[in-house]
Order: sequence, then C-alpha cells, then structure tokens
Amino acid sequence: MKNVTITLDDEVARWLRVYAAERNASVSRFVGELLAERMRSDRSYGAAMRRFLNGTPRQLQAKRVDYPTRDSLHDRHSVR
Repeated sequence: MKNVTITLDDEVARWLRVYAAERNASVSRFVGELLAERMRSDRSYGAAMRRFLNGTPRQLQAKRVDYPTRDSLHDRHSVR
C-alpha cells in the first residue's frame, strides 16, 4: 500500500468525511475503493473497445435497401 496526500476543498472534505462515516469506512478506504472501481471500469471499457475495433466489420442488411430520403422522413403532413 502507498500513502498519497490529496488536497480537497473544505466543503468537499467535510462531505467526504460524513459520507464515508455513514458507510462505516475511513476516508482513505472510501477514496481507495472509488479509484479502484474507476480503474476497473476504464480497463473494461478499453478492453471492450479493443474487441469491437479488432472485430471484422458486419454488413447491416443482407440485401441492398434504399433508405428513405431526408424529405420523406421530415414530412409532417403525413403525421397530421
């Protein structure tokens, strides 16, 4: 374990102490768990992005279909 010093705004530090105490955790433990969760989230997002980008492209439709025109999509007369 490493010790790290952080600087917080007084209001944030006050809130953090109360928040951690309500969860029966120290400020140090709470911040450590918060950062560990962020690290896991970033790693899993990065891994998912790499899997997606390394995959082979897929065709969205099996056969060629003409998409509607912009004008037909925004025609409000047919909706009324």
